[in-house]
Amino acid sequence: MARFLDTNVILRYLTRDDERKAEAALNLLLRAERGEEKLTTSAVVIFEVVYTLARYYGVERQRIRDILLPVISLRSLRLPGKRLFGPALDLYCENNISLADAYNACLTLARGEPEVYTYDTDFDKIEGIVRLEP
Repeated sequence: MARFLDTNVILRYLTRDDERKAEAALNLLLRAERGEEKLTTSAVVIFEVVYTLARYYGVERQRIRDILLPVISLRSLRLPGKRLFGPALDLYCENNISLADAYNACLTLARGEPEVYTYDTDFDKIEGIVRLEP
């Protein structure tokens, strides 16, 4: 049985702003890495982590990618669309766009459906995406 991993546990681990909780979160993640725990989370949790790190902790985009990817990559962590987060975090860093836009661009490209109806000109920055206005 997998247990859901919420935003605040990941944040405590990454920010270490509460040492006791950070240590407990680290131990949980280590158990998951060893296969002793099965965890599941959602894209919403990852988006919340990125937003909180950037907005409230002032963490730079590249640093967010570097510290978050090992968590996302845990073999015992189930995350729908997991394989898209590496490329999405790269686009997030390289193009100065939201992670949501980067993820959606990666999703459409992975599906072979590169045309996106949007008024958001950030999609113009992404190679392979064709932005269309309705």
